[in-house]
Amino acid sequence: MQQSRLENSRAIVTGASSGIGEGIARAYAAAGASVIVNFRSDEEAAERIVKDIREDGGVAEAVQADVSTPDGCARLFEAADEKFGGIDILVSNAGIQRDAAFTDLSLEDWRKVLDVNLTGQFLCAQEAVRRFRGQGLDPDRSPALGKIIFTSSVHQAIPWAGHANYATAKGGIKLLMETMAQELASEKIRVNAIAPGAIKTAINRDAWEDEQARNELLKLIPYGRIGNTEDVAEAAIWLASDASDYVVGTTLFVDGGMMLYPAFREGG
Repeated sequence: MQQSRLENSRAIVTGASSGIGEGIARAYAAAGASVIVNFRSDEEAAERIVKDIREDGGVAEAVQADVSTPDGCARLFEAADEKFGGIDILVSNAGIQRDAAFTDLSLEDWRKVLDVNLTGQFLCAQEAVRRFRGQGLDPDRSPALGKIIFTSSVHQAIPWAGHANYATAKGGIKLLMETMAQELASEKIRVNAIAPGAIKTAINRDAWEDEQARNELLKLIPYGRIGNTEDVAEAAIWLASDASDYVVGTTLFVDGGMMLYPAFREGG
């Protein structure tokens, strides 16, 4: 049986100072990986996460970078080279929201979300592939040359009124991931994605903190609970491990059944 944990692995997690990225970074470190905890502006949060990981016996470094730029992405991989001697796993997770009704959505907010949520993921993945090729395959470390996991969303498939920029970016990630997987699989580079549904984080606090809003949200989740970051992190560990070595070009939905369109349970 292939190893399902991440001992001796070296990982970068973008957007790791809060939310899903934080959950994945903490889980990776607990599973044995050395982790670059990327942050854009909240250095205090990133350093706190790193401190907690180290106190628990893990290995982590906080690295500031704006992943919407080539230089920002390169900085993360340079840090991984310097601190860990290379990189095995990229979790391209950084994302933002700038919500508005379609005709009220500014060009600035359209571009900002696409820059971070789609272009940023492209740039970091491109840099990861170049680094994997430069390192070469180490069969003693993994049967894969490298592993890339995108954080997508159920909204790569479900339209979302008032969030045209966000849904467009996530739809783009789906085909970016699949095209990369098709192109790179022959090099033993595994590319996959995780698509969370409703996950309890600060970014969507309004949807779960208020009882009425929470009850409305639960109508969209057949499994009957809102997810937490640990749900996503466990999936991310498996996809990054050699236990999933034959999984290529797949989006793993972690959504409590949201993609089942529960409104149709009563016949539509």
